[in-house]
Amino acid sequence: MKTIIVIPTLNEKKNISLLISKILRINDKFDLLFVDDNSKDGTRDEIIKNNKQNKRIKFIFRNKKYGVGSAHKEGLSYAYKKMYKMAITMDSDGTHEPKYIASLIKNLKGCSLVITNRFKLKNSLQDWPSFRKILTTARYYLINFMLNISYDTSGAYRCYDLTKIKKKDILLAKSNSYSFFWESTYILHKKNYKIKEIPVNLPSRKLGSSKMKIKDILGALFYLLFYSIKRFF
Repeated sequence: MKTIIVIPTLNEKKNISLLISKILRINDKFDLLFVDDNSKDGTRDEIIKNNKQNKRIKFIFRNKKYGVGSAHKEGLSYAYKKMYKMAITMDSDGTHEPKYIASLIKNLKGCSLVITNRFKLKNSLQDWPSFRKILTTARYYLINFMLNISYDTSGAYRCYDLTKIKKKDILLAKSNSYSFFWESTYILHKKNYKIKEIPVNLPSRKLGSSKMKIKDILGALFYLLFYSIKRFF
């Protein structure tokens, strides 16, 4: 099945080449698409260098920070346009281990979307900083309570069957930030697409720094509150 891996980037120079080599060791037939939001640390140079060595590595360079949700929507729109059958999305910070790609693909059989769950395995987040662990766990339970769903919806590591999911349904998610992940999952769930989860361990970031700011956390909380109320009307 013609497959593309969509990887948004923002100042991830230290992680790019290592991530590419890990993915290509698993399967060198995948196409990789980097969607970069105007990185200033040399990330783009690193992507271009790898592109010159391997034309399966593609890129979209955007002129400012539009948001991680926007990057996923643009990458998935590219996948539909180029007639890919399957798209895998993942972070570029080294926390999404490519070793799970085979399981994502295997579990896609018979369903439309496979997402990773960080709470099915004990101590999956054990080496995370305490604040991030508390924040992620609280977000998981809050989203599930307010939207009445049971998935780990806030993670970006997932696999889409583009032959089953309509592009317009993914783009119904309006958030261009981190809320895109739970919003799009909720929409697909309500439209009766079959969704499956696989358990993963999620190591903490080893290189570079997190892009999530306090304003992102507060903005996501406000959007969740607004969305959970709106769905009743």
